[in-house]
Amino acid sequence: MKLDKYNKKRNFKKTKEPVGKELKSKNNRFVVQHHLASHDHYDFRLEYDGVLLSWAVPKGPSYQDKRLAVRVEDHPVTYRNFEGIIPEGEYGAGTVMLWDNGTYKMIEPFKQTLKEGYLKFELKGKKLKGIWTLVKFKEKNWLLIKEKDGIKVFDNIDELDRSVKTNRTMDEIKEEIKLTNPDKVLFKNPKVTKKDIMDYYKLVTSLMLPYVSNRYLSVVRAPNGVDKEVFFKKHFPENKYLSKKNNFYYIKDELGILSEVQMNSLEFHVGPSKIGTSPNIMVFDLDPDEKLSLKKVRECTKKLKKILNNLNLKSYLKTSGGKGYHILVPINQKVTWKSFEKIAYDIAKLMEETYPDLCTTNMSKKKREGKVFIDYFRNKKGSTSVAPYSIRARKKVSISMPIKWSELDKIKPNEITIEDAIKRLKRKNPWEDFFG
Repeated sequence: MKLDKYNKKRNFKKTKEPVGKELKSKNNRFVVQHHLASHDHYDFRLEYDGVLLSWAVPKGPSYQDKRLAVRVEDHPVTYRNFEGIIPEGEYGAGTVMLWDNGTYKMIEPFKQTLKEGYLKFELKGKKLKGIWTLVKFKEKNWLLIKEKDGIKVFDNIDELDRSVKTNRTMDEIKEEIKLTNPDKVLFKNPKVTKKDIMDYYKLVTSLMLPYVSNRYLSVVRAPNGVDKEVFFKKHFPENKYLSKKNNFYYIKDELGILSEVQMNSLEFHVGPSKIGTSPNIMVFDLDPDEKLSLKKVRECTKKLKKILNNLNLKSYLKTSGGKGYHILVPINQKVTWKSFEKIAYDIAKLMEETYPDLCTTNMSKKKREGKVFIDYFRNKKGSTSVAPYSIRARKKVSISMPIKWSELDKIKPNEITIEDAIKRLKRKNPWEDFFG
């Protein structure tokens, strides 16, 4: 209910701003976004009771002057990560930069003082620090005031006008990604253009990024559509949107994803660890014999979930966009690559030994006849698997989409299209607690 006004003002098929859903947490986070719309201003937002309470500050925060702050509609907590372009014709059209973020601590109780029309808090941000007060003086009009506590970071707000997320200026964000050949047809039946692909990825980047950012990357490109040459790529030419470490390439932010779409990448594959850290996402790719019934594929998927449950491993389900399902397991403790690979192998072997007529760990096409191949090889160092929300470069466009376990018997592995995926974004995220 709190986010109805926010949602009604936006067309999420056109803007990549996050869909408004309440998200309860114990975090006291704040964010300030520089918003160059019809009027240049800064949006000051405090996380409270599942949303971001928001004020538009026309001249931006100041360490010496009181500043007008106009209360606007509540925003979703996920908006704290948003940076980019709101398209022409949409509400708030213009450029949004993540100017500052951090946490806050209330000096006096939030609920009580909000009703009384003032909030006093200590900010612990990258640019805004110390004790600040918001005071209501007329309807939606408040004042944002810096208390005299001896803390001062800047004189002029323009001194620090770079993103705390990407270190870009407003102008650099405006030249975000220019899409060439938007009308190029990449899928013929049904017809899907390069622009359709870009529009889809713009909508899902904020959801996709936690599983993609800073993980070694490989992509599947189809420069002339899926009916022509399709190739796998893991080494890239110099690209300001991609980073490189030890010959591994990785994406840091949304622009990395969108820049690859501009280069005709359809599929995104990522490794089980972030660059330079221990592996933390285990993947089981259930790849069935083509003649195997969907009923058997689902049966195997359920049996693997049961084994993982018995091992106290929480698992998450997604469609593969192909013949089978993928099960992902977040690993919350530090493990060596050797241990990680052995755990995955042992689980796959246990499946094979427990259900020999249904499962196999042998990748040979001949050996897997009438069975599901439990592909645990995705968990080796240097290997990758298709990322959540990724499009698949198949004849028919499909998505590798996170779904609820209760949907296993309702959704086929290659059933979810771009249109279906966009509709699902309005629902509660089934993997909301993936990273705890």
